[in-house]
Amino acid sequence: MSRLFFCLLLLLGTTVWLTAQEDEEFQRMLEASRKTEVWEPVPPVVTPGVWTLPPSDAIVLFDGSGLDQWESVNGGPAAWEVTEGVLVVRPGAGDIQTRMGFGDVQLHIEWKTPVDTAGLEGQARGNSGIFLMGLYEVQVLDSYRNRTYSNGQAGAIYKQHIPLVNACRPPGEWQSYDIVFTAPRFDAEGKVVQPAWFTVFHNGVLIHNHVEVKGPTVWIGEPKYEPHPDKLPLRLQDHGNRVAYRNIWIRPLDGN
Repeated sequence: MSRLFFCLLLLLGTTVWLTAQEDEEFQRMLEASRKTEVWEPVPPVVTPGVWTLPPSDAIVLFDGSGLDQWESVNGGPAAWEVTEGVLVVRPGAGDIQTRMGFGDVQLHIEWKTPVDTAGLEGQARGNSGIFLMGLYEVQVLDSYRNRTYSNGQAGAIYKQHIPLVNACRPPGEWQSYDIVFTAPRFDAEGKVVQPAWFTVFHNGVLIHNHVEVKGPTVWIGEPKYEPHPDKLPLRLQDHGNRVAYRNIWIRPLDGN
């Protein structure tokens, strides 16, 4: 056996071994994440209603004309697509966030999941997320006749609260969230003196009624508060699916 052939064989073997190790680590993470999936109860299905335009005191974050209010979470301009007045996730471009920070807010946002669902199910269908303060997620997902764990379906306060009902429209149809969010408060030592709270309407239907948040969203394990600034950007998630957004506006509720 030549030295070159031996080296190539050794390199190939090392690559295969590393890939196997990475696969094993991912499987361990996947198993750990399943410990916090809640599949019951299953929210009943309801039929939703119509939209709303921004009020006069709202800050319009996206009206179809551009991404001046947004930036990449990794720095630099937001790299998502704006097509025919619609903001579309560019898979692999990373999350985007507002240039402004917010605390207590009322948020209106409309979203649409891709029509092509062939071979896709569960968390693989139209997955994205809306993170208040960049930390507290309301799940975006195609949950129309698409079963997944209940605390990870559309409208869930991810891995924390199951929506009261499933108000999802079919893929390819516009949907809306109207969210009232109260930011957590911390004392001078960084201890939580008031947790965060969510009230959420999905397509005009109440799905969370002033529910308490246990801490920032996590995929694995239990959430835990860490002190953070009073105002942080709103973040939209790139989860690898071409989810579309439009008509995004926000009203600060903390007097600023």
